[in-house]
Amino acid sequence: MNDPLARYNAAALKTSAEVIRCYSTSFGMASRILDRTTRASIESVYALVRVADEVVDGAAAGAGLPVDEVGRLLDDLERDTETAMTTGYSTNLVVHAFALTARATGIGVDLTRPFFASMRADLTRSEHTQESFDLYVYGSAEVVGLMCLRAFLVGRTGTPEEDAVLVDGARHLGAAFQKINFLRDLAEDFSTLGRSYFPGVRPGNFTEADKIRLLDDIDRDLRISAAALPGLPPTPRRAVTLAQGLFTELAARLRRTPADELLRARVRVPTPVKLRILAQAFTGRAAPELAAQERSA
Repeated sequence: MNDPLARYNAAALKTSAEVIRCYSTSFGMASRILDRTTRASIESVYALVRVADEVVDGAAAGAGLPVDEVGRLLDDLERDTETAMTTGYSTNLVVHAFALTARATGIGVDLTRPFFASMRADLTRSEHTQESFDLYVYGSAEVVGLMCLRAFLVGRTGTPEEDAVLVDGARHLGAAFQKINFLRDLAEDFSTLGRSYFPGVRPGNFTEADKIRLLDDIDRDLRISAAALPGLPPTPRRAVTLAQGLFTELAARLRRTPADELLRARVRVPTPVKLRILAQAFTGRAAPELAAQERSA
């Protein structure tokens, strides 16, 4: 490879692929279903999101950086991202890969700015009102779904009505993923980060009724996103079906777990069950819970 930019691009995309392998088995599994180009786009989106999250809650804190320094690093990352989206180049390989994807798929600051705003909120807000919670979920998760959707639809033209269904589905699927993670990490978020995302919910007053109410809302998100699946191109449809199936299974396991037990143990989907859901996604057969959602949507 004699072209230095092409070599750098390849290195950046490989870096993003490594990030998703290190941090997420579920998203990594789903992304492997995609064709090479779309997979690289999804991996680059995930990698930037992951790095930003590590700045706010992970590695930066582990390195002992104070909050004001973490905020400065997050600001720097956002500026670097926007500059790279304009110029097509960054010295940060993850940012560079994301910029390649953004320029190729039409991802703009209309999506990146709400994302960074939500990441920034984690530095200053420990509890949420319903309004701030909805805004946080939009920026931290729904826009990520919209970024992925733009990657899925490159080269495709649809009617405004078809596009509206897909946009609605992408937003609700992102919201469902985020709310499920909040629910299963409820105790850890509070004890480790001093944070409570769901309005009015704290580990000390978390009841079975709270759990059911939150899961009913999550199930609604999953039903709306399931209704959008038929409108996706075939390969992305299989990948999103897998991701939806994994989180539908996780939501079902959370529903079967008593509320007080959720405060002591993190619920997971066992690997054999993940592999079953993967096989169903490959063959075009939805898991029973997902099929029920599609029928009721």
